[in-house]
Amino acid sequence: MAQSAKPISSPVPESLYPTLAVFMLAIGLVVTASFLIYEATSSRKNRSLAKELTSGAVASVFLGFGSLFLLLASGVYV
Repeated sequence: MAQSAKPISSPVPESLYPTLAVFMLAIGLVVTASFLIYEATSSRKNRSLAKELTSGAVASVFLGFGSLFLLLASGVYV
């Protein structure tokens, strides 16, 4: 009845961790920079809450996953 258990493995090959970390962190930092530029250059009357939330969420996702892959690439398994 008991089947042999398969070890848990990552859906992403370990050789891609550094590349994913660099690209995701770069995209996240670019989106963060565009968010900051948007906040600094637009007046309070012309700001859009939807654009602010969208760019903040996108930057957060990319920086979060970029940080995760950076930790995995450096050998810190979380």
